[in-house]
Amino acid sequence: MRAEQVTDPVCYHGEGPVWSDRWGGLRWVDMLAGDVLSLTPDGSVRRVHVGDVAAALRPRRGGGAVIAVERGFVLEDGDGHRTPLEPVWSDAGVRMNEGGCDPDGRFWCGSMAYDQQPGAAALYRLDPDRRVHRELDGVTVSNGIDWSPDGSLAYYDDTATHRVDVFDYDGDTGLTARRPFVRLPDDGNPDGLTVDAEGGVWVALFGGGVVHRYTAAGVLDVVVEVPAAPVTACTFGGPRLDQLFVTTSREGLDPGDDPLAGALFRADVGVPGQPVREFAG
Repeated sequence: MRAEQVTDPVCYHGEGPVWSDRWGGLRWVDMLAGDVLSLTPDGSVRRVHVGDVAAALRPRRGGGAVIAVERGFVLEDGDGHRTPLEPVWSDAGVRMNEGGCDPDGRFWCGSMAYDQQPGAAALYRLDPDRRVHRELDGVTVSNGIDWSPDGSLAYYDDTATHRVDVFDYDGDTGLTARRPFVRLPDDGNPDGLTVDAEGGVWVALFGGGVVHRYTAAGVLDVVVEVPAAPVTACTFGGPRLDQLFVTTSREGLDPGDDPLAGALFRADVGVPGQPVREFAG
């Protein structure tokens, strides 16, 4: 299966695609530009600047969005007004990277050091009351996180481990019983991920030019080829949520290298995704 190009290479570091009917379609981030992008019905791209870094976002149940910025979170109202929350840390060498909402409406987002120092990052949880909890330490590059259709499992990857892990999930105890779900070779770099309505886990492999689907048993059964190697993240969208949207990056590339890197891609994959889980705050 091969993904088709949707946009020009509009991003330096495209990441975190999210489809929401509340927004009227797809949004994603140009992370290191600090911009949130929207795909309009005519195929053009609208860009809104939100800070030095725009790492990840999810819709809010009351309208608007929660946005992870360089060292914390911003709450956006339905009218576009944004309220920054207190920074979660002060170290300028560490930034937010990727996140997602759990079945209880809490926003989980992980960090990474700009120099990817091993163990310098963490996974945080923003609650609807705006309190932040540090949930997982010793992380290097915190990346994709999403939940199974019944909400009992959470899939997560720290890219430097070359592994996708699975946790048991409960609203009271959070993430427990971490264990490997998929082990990749040393050159396999799991980035963003999403879980479909059948429980299949779709993982973007940075540098590999592919998205893999693994069954709930951890068996590879679909490969989506992307015409750019630096694949960063994926999500389901479209009227039936059966189109896989894939973001890519130009970070670290010289002009002329990998000419489609930074573009948005799409593939009709024949299985629907789950509606996005929203932030309850």
